[in-house]
Amino acid sequence: MSHATQQPGNLAGKGAVVTGGSRGIGRAIVQRLAADGATVVFNFARSTNQAAEVEKVVREAGGRAHAVQIDLATPGAVDELMTCADQHLDGFDILVNNATLNHAPTAIADTSDEQYDALMAVNAKSTFLTMRHAARSMRDNGRIINISSLSTTRHHAKGALYAASKGAIEQLTKVAAIELGGRGITVNAVCPAATDTELLRQNTSETDLEQLVKLTPLGRLGQPSDIADVVALLAGHDGRWITSQIIHATGGLFC
Repeated sequence: MSHATQQPGNLAGKGAVVTGGSRGIGRAIVQRLAADGATVVFNFARSTNQAAEVEKVVREAGGRAHAVQIDLATPGAVDELMTCADQHLDGFDILVNNATLNHAPTAIADTSDEQYDALMAVNAKSTFLTMRHAARSMRDNGRIINISSLSTTRHHAKGALYAASKGAIEQLTKVAAIELGGRGITVNAVCPAATDTELLRQNTSETDLEQLVKLTPLGRLGQPSDIADVVALLAGHDGRWITSQIIHATGGLFC
């Protein structure tokens, strides 16, 4: 679904919170939701210049986005983010949990308590806390969209901690869909595959990237906008009958 075919303004009057919105997939999601008419509040931990650039791009396109520097690994961070959201939004309708912390592949036997606590704080705990806030204050017929990972189904050695954190997100998705369905709130997760971001290129050799392209039925790497388009579908009116789903947006890779 391209921006050209999407009716503009279908999220007009909606308030959205996106975690980890300064770069990569998160940036594309912020820009897409804003282009569709939502007012978006997003957090970032360190990428100050990139966050400012997102705000500028959205503003120049006629949209509204507000960046907040908050590290979700710190105690009280989610409460601080939601307080800022309350100040900028007229209502809370859309939550996208995109913020993710990764770490070097590490065997279970070699994983430290500190690694576990840091990764789970961002990937699992902050997702739980934002969803708890949404369960309490999101308007009826809202949307919760969690970004998961193929690591929950494509297991490999030294990937247990990351997979476990994303597995927790998927279980939260399933249960919240049951609890919040009576209010018309949908809850889904999106699992990207190899997506052409700065982070992917920093951690993947050109040879491995070429192999991923060959393995993908659609014949290319995913783009952040590909994932943002799926999120936009779920966030809008056309996604009203989709809930409790773990959607693989992968171009067919590993499916």
